This record gives sequence, structure tokens and C-alpha cells, in this order.
Amino acid sequence: MTRKLPELLTGLAIIIIAGLFLMYALTQAQALGGSGYPLVAQFSNIGGLTVGADVKLGGVTIGHVTNEHLDPQTYAAIVTIQVDNNVKLPNDTSASINSDGLLGGNFVGLSPGGSDTMFKPGQSFGVTQSAVNIEDLLGKFIFSMGGDPGKSAAGSGANSGAASGAVSGPGGAAAPAANAAPGVAK
Repeated sequence: MTRKLPELLTGLAIIIIAGLFLMYALTQAQALGGSGYPLVAQFSNIGGLTVGADVKLGGVTIGHVTNEHLDPQTYAAIVTIQVDNNVKLPNDTSASINSDGLLGGNFVGLSPGGSDTMFKPGQSFGVTQSAVNIEDLLGKFIFSMGGDPGKSAAGSGANSGAASGAVSGPGGAAAPAANAAPGVAK
């Protein structure tokens, strides 16, 4: 019996800790779907945006994404967000999908407009900006650098005098290089 007591206490402690984690998860789930009013945004591409992602205004979290689905007629991504009741947004506020960095998740960023009329629950954003695909941008950058070697930016007229020792001076006039050979007239 003495040997089974520590095993029993360890098992009991694990069950209590698991119960605490479950209670924490349930309270967080209620916070996600808790008080607030819903707004709807339509995007052509939501990237990696997921249900539960933050909604931020000026870097401050003011809500969460509660639903996302595809519109079968327009093939647009419809995102429903929940905004805290104490935050009133003008009805010309724009929504965009932003990234927390290269390794971070996506969030919905809001930019308030100047209207005196505020959003009512369930209304849609008039202006949205879809997610930017970082991989596509990097691919375009890399392939733009691998163009024709004879037509690089360095050899295209603007710096063509650099090989002869001249540098561009004020107003674009060519001036002799500072390290020109001695005896060369300046």
C-alpha cells in the first residue's frame, strides 16, 4: 500500500492539472465568442487567417475572427469578426489582413475612417485589402534580379560613366572621380 500511495497522488495531481487546463480553455473560448458585435468583411484572399485570430486597431487587440467561409457565387472569402462593445467604429473603416512578421500569424487590421455614422451589428466593410502572399513577393523579387545580365541597373545609362571614373555631381552633371589618377585635370 505504501508504494501505491505516491502513484495514486501523482495520478490525482495530473487529473487536477488537466481539469485546470480544461477550465482555462473553456473560459478563453467564451472570451472569443463573448460580448461584442459582429461585422463582416469580404476578401479575395485571406492567406493563413484562422478563426480565433486577433482583430487589431492601432496595434491593440479589439476583437477576434469568429467565422470564415467561401461565398459560392463570388468565390470570395467571407470573414466574420467580433468587435468589443466598448469600441465603436465609423462605418467607413477599412479592414486588411496583415502579418505579425515572417513567422507570425495573420490578423485583421482595422483603419478607422472619418464618418460620424458608426457600424451597426452585422454590417459589412466597404473597403478591404486581402492578404499579401510573401512567397509570391519573394519569387518576383528573385526572378526580377535574374534578368538579362546585359541590362542590369548598373549598366543602364544612369551609371554608365562610373566605369570611366566619372561620378554624377549635383544636377546630374558628370564630375571626375575623387580617386582619379594624379595629373588628370579636374
